[in-house]
Amino acid sequence: MTTAGAEPLSRDERRRRTEAAILEAARALFAETGFERTTIRAVASAAGVDPALVMQHFGSKDNLFTEATRWAHDQVSVLDVPREEVPGAALTDLFETFEGAGGRAGAIALMRSCLTHPEANRTLRDDVMCSVASGVAERMGGEDAELRAGLLAACVMGLGLSRYLLQVPAVAQASRADIERLLEPALRALLDPPERPAG
Repeated sequence: MTTAGAEPLSRDERRRRTEAAILEAARALFAETGFERTTIRAVASAAGVDPALVMQHFGSKDNLFTEATRWAHDQVSVLDVPREEVPGAALTDLFETFEGAGGRAGAIALMRSCLTHPEANRTLRDDVMCSVASGVAERMGGEDAELRAGLLAACVMGLGLSRYLLQVPAVAQASRADIERLLEPALRALLDPPERPAG
């Protein structure tokens, strides 16, 4: 479809637009209802296309879910900052994922489905949490670096779960500034933990 005077869209451009519409619809539905309750027919209806076209582009519901919930690694800044800025950057990355431009629906869909869908579980654990924690551990260095980085990732992910999915009132209604003011010092303690007790 074109407007008067506009150049007709190429086949590749039409395909890209169709895929984008399907993914946008899928993210919204997966975020709202989870993997199990989202159907190809519902995604197609929301995207304004035939269900067969969804299958033609993505092959299966599993493949569609994987593409729709792909974590936006370009929004991860925690691996590019000086060591002392890691706690603040970890919080910034979370806020940008859920409150910035794009990423929210896919991230919520991934979190909502991670306990019931094996691929969502693997993606959130390996591609998101473990992948970032491994890089953070290298930046932290020292004893128990992997454990400290894993705990930092767990705290930040717990914040995401509480604020955006469970919507725990005190956490969901808090300002970003208040969360950073109260939580960043706690995360900072993981940079230089107390020594192990003797004996």
